[in-house]
Amino acid sequence: MGKKNKREYFNSRRQFLKKAGLLSGAGFLPLVLPAQTAIAEPYQRQKNEALAGRSIPVRIKGEVTAGGKGIAGVAVTDGLRITETDHDGSYELVTDGRKPFVYITIPAGYKIPTNPTGTARFYERIEANSQGEARISFELDQREVDGQNHHFLLLADPQTQNDYEVERFHSETVPDISNLVNGYSDQPVFGLGCGDLMFDNLELFPEYEKAVDNMGIPFFQVLGNHDILFDVRSTEASYEVFYEYFGPAYYSFDVGEVHYVVLNDIFWHGGGYVGYLDRDQLDWLEADLARIEDGRTVVVSLHIPVLSKQYVRLGRDSPPTHIAVQNREELYRLLEPFNAHILSGHTHEHEHVFEHGVHEHIHGTVCGAWWSGPICWDGTPNGYGLYEVRGSELRWHYKSTGFDLDHQLRTYERGRDPEAPDEIVANVWNWDPDWSVVWYEGGDRRGGMSQRLGLDPKSVELHDGPDKPERRTWVNPQLNNHMFYAPVSADARRIIVEATNRWGEVFKAEV
Repeated sequence: MGKKNKREYFNSRRQFLKKAGLLSGAGFLPLVLPAQTAIAEPYQRQKNEALAGRSIPVRIKGEVTAGGKGIAGVAVTDGLRITETDHDGSYELVTDGRKPFVYITIPAGYKIPTNPTGTARFYERIEANSQGEARISFELDQREVDGQNHHFLLLADPQTQNDYEVERFHSETVPDISNLVNGYSDQPVFGLGCGDLMFDNLELFPEYEKAVDNMGIPFFQVLGNHDILFDVRSTEASYEVFYEYFGPAYYSFDVGEVHYVVLNDIFWHGGGYVGYLDRDQLDWLEADLARIEDGRTVVVSLHIPVLSKQYVRLGRDSPPTHIAVQNREELYRLLEPFNAHILSGHTHEHEHVFEHGVHEHIHGTVCGAWWSGPICWDGTPNGYGLYEVRGSELRWHYKSTGFDLDHQLRTYERGRDPEAPDEIVANVWNWDPDWSVVWYEGGDRRGGMSQRLGLDPKSVELHDGPDKPERRTWVNPQLNNHMFYAPVSADARRIIVEATNRWGEVFKAEV
């Protein structure tokens, strides 16, 4: 589809959505958190399931204000329909009762409102009176700086399951992030918890909240496949505990020039899960993006990658249903008019995927190989993504927990990889095709290193074998595409590997 045709198509879609009532024009009350229980009682779950699917229209009215004045043009939604606030900040929305929340797209120039724990609070539960009406208003605060330049962190898979893992999360990740963000006090900073906040043990959600509180920046949350209930009759019911803590599982917000979208690609079918975006969500996303001008930077965060290339590395014909979004072509189509990035986690390895003009960043994880040691199974250190935004431009780094920001590669001496006995090896985990990797001997540049599939020698050491690693014996070394090799002589001395990223930043490590 040509650029002109794309513009015509999306302009016509905008008009259609307005006529259909999905997109229309037309802070917060004091926060009192409901009593939170980590696991819904069985009778409550049954009640929720019995109510699921009932159509009970509710007319919602309210305002979005800042400093007592209404804010015009703010998107308000129930996850199905989107309306916009009038010139005085007022809105009216009729919902059919299928979705539990009404929420806003936080506009650029305003602070991210939070719960007392620091998690983002841009939503309210819909609780109708006896006349089928509800009044829900939102109060925002303007930023001291405009947010054109800002930072955000992407934490994939903290995935704590027990006290040992919670303690490591609190003692390793939290102080690392606190120290980092202290250096950005002059710019807005926020975080994204990119799913699998827990490892099935949803009673530990308060520990995640405690971590967010101690990190000192507002956090948005993404739903992961380990953040759901399993003994329920529907995928919607499986999200209920996540809802109680963090609100809706798909939404959007603006910071500076960037439009951020969080999606839920977890579909639980009773015997497992698949990566999938349901119809309600895609319809909502189409209406949400219809409000955004062509060419704008859009950042989409979800848990399961839209398309991991792990299956290619393993010699398979197609990606398994649990590590890729099955209806991803629909998402790619919606993102065509934009400068789009997708941020995901889930696979516990780090890679960059370029498909349909979209750059997907699949992140190494906070927990590495499920808290079994200091690295993921592809050798990427335990860590998280660090993004710097300048206007509409994104720059990204992978921040290794416990290391300085210039820790961007790990090197191995000649013969460390038995498959390459005459070569030195380097793992450059954040590599993409716009990087260069070269090596020096005795101060002299010897040339570029060869990039090919391989296993990280440290992962082999820690993970290879029926009894390794001790805590997660099912973890095994994984082939990855960010290994680099160069042949050297047996008597070579003072070997240095130099990796240069797409912005000309240079990182070095001595072998």
